[in-house]
Amino acid sequence: MDRRNFLKKSAISATGLGLAPLMGQPFNSLYGSNAPGDKIKIGLIGCRNQGWSNLKAFLQYPGVECISLCDVDDQYLYQRASDLEELTGKRPPQLVKDWRRVIDNKDVDMVIIGTPDHWHCLQEVAACEAGKDVYVEKPLANTIEECDLMVRAARKYDRIVQVGQWQRSDPHWDEAAAYVQSGNLGRVRTVKVWAYQTSKWTLPVVPDSEVPQGVDYDMWLGPAPKRPFNQNRFHYNFRFFWDYAGGLMADWGVHLLDYAMKGMNVGLPSYVYGAGGKFGYPDDAMETPDTLMATYRYPDFNILWDHACGIGNGLFGLREGVAFFGENGTLILTRSGWEVVPEQAINSRSFPYCYPCDSEKKPNTLRMEALEKRGGTGKGLYLHAGNMLDCMRSRKLPNADIAIGAEVAKLSHMANISSRVGKALHWDNDTGTFDNLEANRLIKAHYRDPWKLPRV
Repeated sequence: MDRRNFLKKSAISATGLGLAPLMGQPFNSLYGSNAPGDKIKIGLIGCRNQGWSNLKAFLQYPGVECISLCDVDDQYLYQRASDLEELTGKRPPQLVKDWRRVIDNKDVDMVIIGTPDHWHCLQEVAACEAGKDVYVEKPLANTIEECDLMVRAARKYDRIVQVGQWQRSDPHWDEAAAYVQSGNLGRVRTVKVWAYQTSKWTLPVVPDSEVPQGVDYDMWLGPAPKRPFNQNRFHYNFRFFWDYAGGLMADWGVHLLDYAMKGMNVGLPSYVYGAGGKFGYPDDAMETPDTLMATYRYPDFNILWDHACGIGNGLFGLREGVAFFGENGTLILTRSGWEVVPEQAINSRSFPYCYPCDSEKKPNTLRMEALEKRGGTGKGLYLHAGNMLDCMRSRKLPNADIAIGAEVAKLSHMANISSRVGKALHWDNDTGTFDNLEANRLIKAHYRDPWKLPRV
């Protein structure tokens, strides 16, 4: 898309979604003592996939400009500089491989962090300390300890930090959660959350190799352990290795478990049991489980997680989703929308599934009316970017505030930790610890010198 059409489409989208009046307000009238100029100036750290998608979402709004790009891989750094010039007519003045130069740039108002999970904490804390607002990809961090540090940094330095759980800005997700809380489903005893992925989730074993030309591999590793370069651990595939990420459990779990928690209006549970392994592809290169089930126990209901790589036929024939099983009906929620399937009322004198020859059986009736599917907007990321810009002006908490991102990231890590230690775990939310020493060691982040865990 050329620059003229890109900007025209952006203006139409903003008007159609009721955001145009919002976008017309000058930053210096609402932003406070740290007000930027008439334009919000963005620095992007991590340019390859999601970081670039995030930046494009922000650039669809007027009054936004990218002035700094950072990536450890020259291929993507210079490609995105060219892409940005084609999209906006301007080439960013700062192209760097060291993310600290973006933080040092006093003209940058907001930083987008699109790096692997193990980098999020250092970069977010540094950006907050430098007085910049932050949009950070999900999951928030690679350990529970880092999640807590990042929340403290945002609060200490009074920064707006939005986590890339963009479903928080797509209205149909909130509509579904509100319906669950309305009580129409009756008592909800079970919430099932699942992600079945057929592609990109297996890795054939390949030997270590030379670092590709133009890649600063030591900077890519950062605080992670020093290891020889292997293509399986690089770029997209980092999410399958514990040094950098938490596998499918953390990658998709934060999106979906977030709304299981929101629908039920709960925080972290006191009990978790995760059981998984490499059952589908035992000989591939992935460290993280290709199959995992987890139970989160609350006082009067359970949340159940289920994921599988290489299988696409999940619950209700859907690849992923959240289902709230109530006594009157079941609400099924996905990225494309939500619907309610009513429960049948069982006649007290007959059980047709057990006694089909019962001559006295009566027709089943429904316990509630069915609700046809309500669709989503398909503009979740765009709306999420707009919410971030709105909150930078108003200084109100964004839809996916960092505390929200921290809680659901912890929930995902809890299941991974339980699976790794092979035991059910009890969680003490007051102390932020498990009842198991081995599990508590996995709460902590362990940084490679010279990088140090931030102090906040």
